[in-house]
Amino acid sequence: QVQLVESGGGLVQAGGSLRLSCDASKTVFTIKAMGWYRQPSGKQRELVAAITSGGSTNYADSVKGRFTISRDNSKNTLYLQMNSLKPEDTAVYYCHALSPELMNYWGQGTQVTVSS
Repeated sequence: QVQLVESGGGLVQAGGSLRLSCDASKTVFTIKAMGWYRQPSGKQRELVAAITSGGSTNYADSVKGRFTISRDNSKNTLYLQMNSLKPEDTAVYYCHALSPELMNYWGQGTQVTVSS
């Protein structure tokens, strides 16, 4: 079982930056894949960025060039660096992990609000 705890959300003006962190209870190196999802109010949850155990990454088109996903294996931590934030990036951001047994785990979410 994997427990995930997000932090780093908050209120920022458009054009600003935030870095989200996700602390995992297991070494991230052993997790098959990890990612960040977001859910704007009243909308469905969507993938923002993902990274595999091999280090391959993929991003939603809407965040390419602005967001960067990374992980620190020594700290069991996943990061999402968000630059040039836009009001449409406002959402609850969730950390996700896929175990080698293909079990899905979610964090509790952290609110990101971008003001115009």
